[in-house]
Amino acid sequence: MERTAVVVLAAGSGSRFGHSTNKVWLPLSGRRIISRSLANAAKAFKKARVVLVIHPDDEVMAKEVIAREVPNQKIEIVYGGQTRHESEFQALMHLRSAIEDNEIDVVLIHDGARPLATPNLFKEISTNAATYGGAIPTIKVDAAEIDEVYEIPVVRVQTPQGFIAKELLTAYLNAAKDSFTGTDTGACIERYFPSIKTHAVPGEPTNIKITYPQDLAIAEHVLAKRGYKD
Repeated sequence: MERTAVVVLAAGSGSRFGHSTNKVWLPLSGRRIISRSLANAAKAFKKARVVLVIHPDDEVMAKEVIAREVPNQKIEIVYGGQTRHESEFQALMHLRSAIEDNEIDVVLIHDGARPLATPNLFKEISTNAATYGGAIPTIKVDAAEIDEVYEIPVVRVQTPQGFIAKELLTAYLNAAKDSFTGTDTGACIERYFPSIKTHAVPGEPTNIKITYPQDLAIAEHVLAKRGYKD
């Protein structure tokens, strides 16, 4: 298995969820949403660096939750920025020396609000990123879910998204020089390394993002079906 680092993003707000607290700190089947994201990322690899990107105001809570709910896993905490891109940049700066010293081959970026991504998906993304340079999980959208008729298949992109570490770091360093902000990790790679053809990996229908209150009910149902594993 590749030497992998997993960056879990949790520096956002709870605005769309309609909650004053970042949704990743809300309970889901007896554990915080973020705890399930971190646990599944850690389970995927025998040894990997797991970096949690948070808002500075959440540090005390983050440490308490990690100690209580992910006690046997080393989680490195990094402060995020005002945007997703800035948070990814801060995580890569935290990992920079290890990447430049060839201690990390692949970096995976995952939304902390996707607590149902299975360890197997993390493994698949890491393996394919090492092989192709980049890998993202995608899932085809049911025609009934869209209002327009498209001539090409429509897919939704999930996380984790994985890329070769050195190219990813270089892309974000160049973006900082150019004041470029990508919509997601893949956008930054595409701008600075167009030769990397990101490989699409089959996503998981249950890998939903907790965005609205009703998503919690869906996630509860999925976990019940799994027997509250993963």
